[in-house]
Amino acid sequence: MCRIRRLNYSICTEDACVDWVRRFVLFHTKRHPRDMGATEIEVFLSHLAVVDKVSASIRNPAKRALQFFIGRC
Repeated sequence: MCRIRRLNYSICTEDACVDWVRRFVLFHTKRHPRDMGATEIEVFLSHLAVVDKVSASIRNPAKRALQFFIGRC
């Protein structure tokens, strides 16, 4: 069973986390998340901030989702 389901997160939260991980993987040319870490997360979040002009209130859930799934930060 998926770790996020064992922790009783809502389906909406799970879907949001999966979406952020999907966007992260696509941003890094489909590299597997296990081959990436904190540096790649920071590059992705910086890109969201600078290029996509995403606010901090949106980047923070993205960061938490990536840390949850990658689990190395």
